Amino acid sequence: MRLRAPIAEVWHALTDPGALREWLSEYAEVDLPSRYEFWGRYTPDGDRPRQRLLLAEDNVLRFAWTVDGKETVVEIVLTEDGDGTSLSFSQSGLPDYTAMLADPDSSLGMMYTFWALSIANLVDHVEGRPLTARCDLTSPLMSEEVRIDAPRGEVYSSIADPAVFTRWFGARIEAETEVGGRWAMGSLENDPDPAKIVDLVPDTKMSLAYQDGVVATWELEDSDGGTKLTFVQSGFSDEKPPYGSWMGWLSGLAELRRFHEIDPWLPLWADVRLEGMPEGLITLDGK
Repeated sequence: MRLRAPIAEVWHALTDPGALREWLSEYAEVDLPSRYEFWGRYTPDGDRPRQRLLLAEDNVLRFAWTVDGKETVVEIVLTEDGDGTSLSFSQSGLPDYTAMLADPDSSLGMMYTFWALSIANLVDHVEGRPLTARCDLTSPLMSEEVRIDAPRGEVYSSIADPAVFTRWFGARIEAETEVGGRWAMGSLENDPDPAKIVDLVPDTKMSLAYQDGVVATWELEDSDGGTKLTFVQSGFSDEKPPYGSWMGWLSGLAELRRFHEIDPWLPLWADVRLEGMPEGLITLDGK
């Protein structure tokens, strides 16, 4: 992925415990080259540190992280890219895409969206932009407000128009944009249980209801020449909140803000590969 910041600043954000506590986790302790730990309410299995540092030198950070009793390995590699930085990220030992969809709210299943949100916040941190809220894995409340420096009609179009939604979200969206219409991530043809649009007020609101009872709602208001967007996920059991999908939506909000506020806009991710992912599900240029 692309970061508009010098490589030294990105490395500092990755390895300084104070910086980590701003964009990644509630708690963090770092003592290179022997210790790299983070935990707390924003971290899956975050009741205590579960990381073991393997390498931290020459702009390569590698650590083992035991999640759900299984050891995974995270590697982050930085390279200079003109005046900015390219970041390559991987985590081995995760379930494949199909297994993740089957249990997206397990600690292992949440890794995909946990890192999507965390690295989006890392980018905004080093670029000096407001961060998107982290997911509190101890709370069932799923509501977030963000301000977007763009007119309300433009922000509404980027949510209600499937072609525009696809550009910034990075996954193909197909929808019948009317109350009662179907909404699918991927394609309507291949989704046996698409969401349904249950509320649609031009320039103001859109709500999607899923087969499991979860409802996702976007509400828009004018705000000092821009737009206040309130996004809420509701309709789930407090005993099992859908944290995995919530982190995915939050990472999408980060990209939505960038889509409207950065000119020229390019997707954060230059390439995405998830084991077992159907080819063509995730796009990076709106095609």
